Order: sequence, then structure tokens, then C-alpha cells
Amino acid sequence: MLCGIDEAGRGPLAGDLVIAGCILNTPIEGLNDSKKLTEKKREALYELIIQDASYFIMTFSPQEIDENGLSACLKKGLLEIQKNLACGNYLYDGNTNFGVTSIETMIKADGKVPEVSAASILAKVTHDRNILQAAQKYPHYEFEKHKGYGTARHVELIKEFGYCEIHRKSFRLKALEATLFD
Repeated sequence: MLCGIDEAGRGPLAGDLVIAGCILNTPIEGLNDSKKLTEKKREALYELIIQDASYFIMTFSPQEIDENGLSACLKKGLLEIQKNLACGNYLYDGNTNFGVTSIETMIKADGKVPEVSAASILAKVTHDRNILQAAQKYPHYEFEKHKGYGTARHVELIKEFGYCEIHRKSFRLKALEATLFD
């Protein structure tokens, strides 16, 4: 038995970091790296996964990321997944296990290993749903278009409106420093 682990929302300027672990009870057709799937396909697979898998999803707010750092949040997420999903083997997408020695890593595992693909989908759909809720609360940031990532348009909007409560203030961009941090 294998527990696949992946995260979404690691690099955006706004929104939650989501980390998910997943143990598949039966094979699910069509799993892949969440970034290689359409939104419609991700949503359909998400429903199949939660119906027939053991899983754990954890979110970290922008404030938690700012206070503790991204690496500490990821390490805590990995430990929580182990605590909540008992399994003999854990595989995390990427090249570091953040000091959690009982977790193996593999680069691009989200496109190679079904359990990691499933975790990737769980994390991405959860992240995107959360950022779409924020888009309703903060429509002038256009979160529905860029999902919190540092696109040129998002940076323009931050320059115009400043940060809101879902922005990660510890993430510094040279394009913003002269505007917001003088």
C-alpha cells in the first residue's frame, strides 16, 4: 500500500497552501498530474477520488505561511498526513522531504504514480475552490483568472490596491518592493 502526497499553492502570492495525502482503494482511470488536466476533468476525478480512497487534506493560510515559513508548513503537513493516514510507504512529489525521513520523494511523481496524481488533484481542486471563494470577496484582484500566482496583471492589481488579507506578505517581488515597502 502506498500513500501519495502532493501540494498545490506553493508558489502563489495569495491564497492557501494545500497539501494532500491519498491511498487509493481501487484504481481510478485517467489520473495524471493535476496541472495537465482540464478543470472539468480535475473536478470529475476529485469526486471519484473522495468516493473511493482514504485521504487527508490540510490547508495553511497565508498568515501561517508568513509566520512559520513555507518549508515549516510543508513539513507539518507531511507529519499530519502520516498521523492521519497509516500506511507502510509514503511518496511525496518533489526532491525534498523537509526532514521527514520516513517519506520518500520522486521528482514528477504526480505524473507517474497514481496515488501521487490523486493527491495532486485533491490539493489542486481544494486550492482552486478556496481561491475562487476569495475572488468573490475580493473581485478587484481577479483571483479567478490567475489563482493567486504572480502574473503581470496580478502584480499590477497589487500595485493599485495593495495587499488584501489572503496575500502572503512574506513573498517579496522586486516589482512590488518600490511600491509597497518604501
